[in-house]
Amino acid sequence: MPRRSLSATYRLQLRGPDADPHGRSFTFADAKAIVPYLNELGVSHLYLSPILTAPPSSNHNYDVIDPTEVNPALGGREGFEELAQAAHEEGLGIIIDIVPNHLGIDTPKDNPWWWDVLTYGEESRFNSYFDIDWSPGNGADGKLGIPVLGSPDDINAITIVPIDEDNAPAHVEGSGEPCRFLLDYYGNYFPVRPGTEGDDPLDVLSKQRYALRYWRDGVIGYRRFFSVNGLAGIRQEDPVVFEHTHRVLRKLIAAGFIDGVRVDHPDGLADPFGYLSRLRCVVGDHRLLLIEKILGNAEPLDPRLDVDGTTGYDALRELDGIFINRAAEKSLGAIAQERSESTWDSDSYESAIVALKRDVATNELAAEVRRLARAIRHDNWSTIGRDVTDEELTLTVTDVIAHMPVYRADYLSLSRLTSTVIRKMAHDNPERSAALDLMTAGLMSYGEAWTRFAQVCGAVMAKGVEDTAFYRACRLVALQEVGGSPGLFGVSAAEFHLLQSERANLWPRSMTTLTTHDTKRGEDTRARIIELTEIPDDYREFLSGLATRAPAPDPATSLFLIQNIIGVWPSSGRIDSQLIDRLHEYATKAVREAGLHTEWTDVNEEFETSIHEWIDSLFTEETAEFITSFVQKIASSGHIVSLSRKLLQLLAPGIPDIYQGTEFPEDSLVDPDNRRFVDYHLRRAALAEIREAVELGAHVSSPEGPSVDDIPLLPDSQARKIAVTAVALAVRRERPYSFIGASYVPVFAQGPAAHHAIGFARGSRHTDVDVVVLVTRKPLELERSGGWKDTTLSLPAGRWSDRFTGERYSGDIALADLFHQHPYTVLVRDTPSLPDESPR
Repeated sequence: MPRRSLSATYRLQLRGPDADPHGRSFTFADAKAIVPYLNELGVSHLYLSPILTAPPSSNHNYDVIDPTEVNPALGGREGFEELAQAAHEEGLGIIIDIVPNHLGIDTPKDNPWWWDVLTYGEESRFNSYFDIDWSPGNGADGKLGIPVLGSPDDINAITIVPIDEDNAPAHVEGSGEPCRFLLDYYGNYFPVRPGTEGDDPLDVLSKQRYALRYWRDGVIGYRRFFSVNGLAGIRQEDPVVFEHTHRVLRKLIAAGFIDGVRVDHPDGLADPFGYLSRLRCVVGDHRLLLIEKILGNAEPLDPRLDVDGTTGYDALRELDGIFINRAAEKSLGAIAQERSESTWDSDSYESAIVALKRDVATNELAAEVRRLARAIRHDNWSTIGRDVTDEELTLTVTDVIAHMPVYRADYLSLSRLTSTVIRKMAHDNPERSAALDLMTAGLMSYGEAWTRFAQVCGAVMAKGVEDTAFYRACRLVALQEVGGSPGLFGVSAAEFHLLQSERANLWPRSMTTLTTHDTKRGEDTRARIIELTEIPDDYREFLSGLATRAPAPDPATSLFLIQNIIGVWPSSGRIDSQLIDRLHEYATKAVREAGLHTEWTDVNEEFETSIHEWIDSLFTEETAEFITSFVQKIASSGHIVSLSRKLLQLLAPGIPDIYQGTEFPEDSLVDPDNRRFVDYHLRRAALAEIREAVELGAHVSSPEGPSVDDIPLLPDSQARKIAVTAVALAVRRERPYSFIGASYVPVFAQGPAAHHAIGFARGSRHTDVDVVVLVTRKPLELERSGGWKDTTLSLPAGRWSDRFTGERYSGDIALADLFHQHPYTVLVRDTPSLPDESPR
């Protein structure tokens, strides 16, 4: 069957059986089994997590250890081809996720390229593949420093063992003589280069081209993915590396199995622009090419990049923001001030992240900053700054990085940002002028220093903001998503429409999303948390009552955690052991990431125990009933927000992605919680029930026919969400010309409650609009103010059908009538005029 026009993607998280303690898996074969269901749901493309070989225990596969083969744990090349063929037979395309920035090295013997470098050092033919610091001043006397020892004394725990079938490392054909002995550090093996064997482990270790170091020493001889020691950066700027790491991709594209590519973390690369230009040549102009580019607020995507757009975090921020009641900003800020000594408004948040980023650059990423400082000195062609000490330069570089407001600033659209930051710092800190001059001279060479500055800025931003600040800010945690900002409280209707129009005109094939494998909270969890902005006074009263019933060991931590707990708490009040376990696991991760009272590397057991005891106290009968009664105040309105936002996402400009399982309500928190297995049997049955109850094809249902409320066996929330998803996808599939490369026209209601409606019209640029979308926002405030009253909507000329109810309208409609069954609608013109051309 010919592949359908690009309209919507469905993200699948693949994993082998060794990645799950119960031996469950989701492989190519499992994905193949749900292809008919996904076709029925209405998507056009499957969007797969990384497919190249990762450790069998990986539950995400971003830690690729062999980029030259398709992951055997997922079914290998044969399994992937069978999946692709099955998808193509159904008319669906395949998009794969690639990881060009790094490779997994956590278990050195499993990565043949890394093992070869450890064995032969600079003589290895893979030496140039990795971004390794062999300089004499690298802290390891010019050797490759590996931060693996648990304590300084652990050096004495290393032993020598012969290679056998249980510990045999991967070996690359054509490399030098393979090792016969290994250095064994508690079951983690390192090579003994042939000719350096001996009986004394420390003597043998001293002869290797690597140095095993205590992890707290900060001696790390390679660029990492952020601060993850087990992920080593690779040099895609080298054409040999690019060709070798993309060989499988080339073959799969040439064979016709791949229809699009998503690029993980391009900001980590030395030259994202050059890399993406080469990748576009591999992918071809007609295949989708998306990048996981995290854009700051008001940061544009560089128009020079030869890509179709981002993976959608920018859209997520906009779609969440339009449903936030901005009038509650001060009230929630005051609550946060009482409990965390910060309002977390834009000013206080910016101050906090500068301090956090400075701390990250000084500690977790100190090795990368020191290497950058050495590069600045090396690249300085002038006599400027010769009297500046290493300490002064490092401190100055750290402060500049801490003040950079974006991930990396070497994109054309941000070309003046670095100079602006340096100029302000020079004005505020005249004593730093010599160090700033030296830094500027080094960066202006546009050599290694310029590249490393861009790479380190992104890593510091990610660790300081996403991995730390987002676990401390507690005004409204729904704001704390990748690309978001706790300091920016919502989006106005005008801003929302302008941003959608920009995407429609500049990046019509950019992805939009509401949930990903990296979101801190799933879409339905955030929707309920957003509804706290509708009842700030009730929320304050609830917090006071909760503090009386279940006093917390730390006010700021409890304020952060309770919002997440509200987001996932069952409105029925029925708590199971699985939810309790999930909340304990989440709390452990949250408090360690925040790093205020405990850390991953310095666990405060007393504090963590107190937090877990507090969480357990929430499940006592009286307290649980108190929480349930509060959650019930916002459960229904949270569901309305979720459905309305879903409908906007599915029909707004861009290519909507549906993260696995989110066609049903889902209550996920941060990974690994958001990577749980999905029950597709239930979803398949639900879709079948809906298709019996509501016609989702080219014809609408009769107004007298059954509605989603009548579907048996399904909870109302599940039925409604999968119906919203299927209806929207059906409209996109029927009228592709109305969405990609199409017009975007804001729709405004008239009347006293007009601000509670948000919507738009879509249509081909060659014809009139033929789809109108309108949804409800701030539903509790709408109810308190007496409903829609005489608020109306003026439709464009023609007869329009509601795809949820089958009712037909024209002219002016009372919103009380339009929304009498559902708080959202999709209206389609009965007889659309087809344009002369369709989107590619």
